[in-house]
Amino acid sequence: MKGLNSGGGDLFSFKSATIIKFVAFALLSIAFFYFGKHWSDGSQQQQLIFFNSRQNPTTSQFVSISPNFNKTFNLSSIINDTNSIPPPAVEVASSPPPPPPPPPVVERTGIVNENGVMNNEFDIGDFDPEVVENWGVGNETVDDEGGEVHRFRVKKFGLCPASMREYIPCLDNVEAISKLKSTERGEKFERHCPENGKGLNCLVPPPRGYRAPIPWPRSRDEVWFSNVPHARLAEDKGGQNWITIDKDKFKFPGGGTQFIHGANQYLDQIEKMLPEIAFGRHVRVALDIGCGVASFGAYLLSRNVLTLSIAPKDVHENQIQFALERGVPAMVAAIATHRLLYPSQAFELIHCSRCRINWTRDDGILLLEVNRLLRAGGYFVWAAQPVYKHEAVLEGQWEEMVNLTTRLCWNLVKKEGYIAIWQKPLNNSCYLSREEGTQPPLCDQHDDPDNVWYVDLKACIARLPEEGYGANITTWPSRLQYPPDRLKSIQVDSFVSRKELFVAESKFWKEIIESYVRAWHWKKFKLRNVMDMRAGYGGFAAALIENQLDCWVLNVVPVSGQNTLPVIFDRGLLGVMHDWCEPFDTYPRTYDLLHANSLFSIEQKRCNMSTIMLEMDRILRPGGRVYIRDSVAVMDELQDIGKAMGWHVTLRDTSEGPHASYKILTCDKHLLRA
Repeated sequence: MKGLNSGGGDLFSFKSATIIKFVAFALLSIAFFYFGKHWSDGSQQQQLIFFNSRQNPTTSQFVSISPNFNKTFNLSSIINDTNSIPPPAVEVASSPPPPPPPPPVVERTGIVNENGVMNNEFDIGDFDPEVVENWGVGNETVDDEGGEVHRFRVKKFGLCPASMREYIPCLDNVEAISKLKSTERGEKFERHCPENGKGLNCLVPPPRGYRAPIPWPRSRDEVWFSNVPHARLAEDKGGQNWITIDKDKFKFPGGGTQFIHGANQYLDQIEKMLPEIAFGRHVRVALDIGCGVASFGAYLLSRNVLTLSIAPKDVHENQIQFALERGVPAMVAAIATHRLLYPSQAFELIHCSRCRINWTRDDGILLLEVNRLLRAGGYFVWAAQPVYKHEAVLEGQWEEMVNLTTRLCWNLVKKEGYIAIWQKPLNNSCYLSREEGTQPPLCDQHDDPDNVWYVDLKACIARLPEEGYGANITTWPSRLQYPPDRLKSIQVDSFVSRKELFVAESKFWKEIIESYVRAWHWKKFKLRNVMDMRAGYGGFAAALIENQLDCWVLNVVPVSGQNTLPVIFDRGLLGVMHDWCEPFDTYPRTYDLLHANSLFSIEQKRCNMSTIMLEMDRILRPGGRVYIRDSVAVMDELQDIGKAMGWHVTLRDTSEGPHASYKILTCDKHLLRA
């Protein structure tokens, strides 16, 4: 009993304490309510307005009008005006907002110093070899947070008809070509692109029996017949040592119409005629007009001369396809009514061997285009019947050519056998000293000779820069990394730091390519024909040369950006102007690697990304690779389009890590059978 009584006392004490606490809490609540009601000015006429968040919002009268309507109160002593918003009926004298927090400290990369000037010495950062551990694994992209797998959002593209195996959209537009008012100047060989909505929407199939191309340098001399199954050129030119058929291969003996004994002998003859040409040193970049199967350019490669071979898609329509299958730089192009898509002073030597062009027609407008493209002090080599044949008609053509070149201030430096060589002047002094009224005139001072996208040919002489830009380049190979003077003519925001930007881009790509060679074994890839779709100053192409990768690069400068083509050619590289909202002028299956740096995030404002991706698929060889470095914002869509085209796509981090704003999308194209 004693224990029970003792326990009961403890229970009573506990209950008493609980009752006291409850009463105290109630009294304290009443006190807080009273002070809250009368705190503002002590008047008992003022009332607080209470809103019940659980009231039915459909009820019309759940808030009554306060008797304090239109009265002004100072509630700053109770309510912090930065954390709550007063009712609309109360006017509160607001205080200015607090100052914004200081910006985060940005770690300098070393490219720009404290004065805002570009440095020559800076670090790119280490390459993470782990980004290639899972090369070729999986076609799906996984969201790390939710584990969600992103599936196709783009409908799978089907194969085009077999008749489109060699389809070039802007050159095979039969409907547009049939509507041309005239074709006498070669208009039908120029660009006539499909209208919006009528572009390519399928995958161009390979020919039956297509095989992986023969690797370079063997491909210079032989290619698979099944890859370019067109025998007409061999039938038409068999007697001129251009091309022959041997079982399942085409063979290229190295001859041409004017050099049936071989290109090497022909090149030796030119250099013997004029040693100043100095192939591989003074002459680094050349243009071969009406190139045939491009044996002239193919054999110049061994002399460190990069030759762009061009020809129209005419009756011998597959000659450029043969050139690219061989691994020789080439483009489908016609010199007709528009400027070619290369800048002024691009080539040290321009060659025409029986190219079937009437250079003197229309006041010499076609030769004036050659003059625009030819570097100051450069050479024009003409091998044709009027040079050596003594027939009345041909002798008349020679006299017209001599007369025109004299008025262009070209100097006939050598004529021997069937070859004539002219040299362009170094400056404008000869042009300015001609008799008044001499034709053709100098172009207007406001004419930009580097403006080429759909620009008509002009019957005038393109002026040379008074500063000597284009004429004062160094010799190869030092010119590859030397900032040329024409950098000063590029319209960019950073006027003072052009050279520093040039050096920075070169160093960036050199280190990136070195990383790819180490981690991705690029030297084991069968890379020959490479395209840089947004080339900048050509740093990517220069890095491939520095890393001794045996390939050539066509540097494409989009019309949506700054025209850096003059700098690319001054470096001793090849390039072209293009608008990626339109198809490119080349045959299908002609490139082994397509490189696109920040292309899609820019061009998506102008055109559909699937349009560009389908064009990439058209010009990419089966087994070829695509390298896209771009903003994270566009990667999901690019992955979906790539998968819909049947590519094997893999999204990778850059060396900056998984939280960088840029990613790398690598794609492999497989062989699809019709």
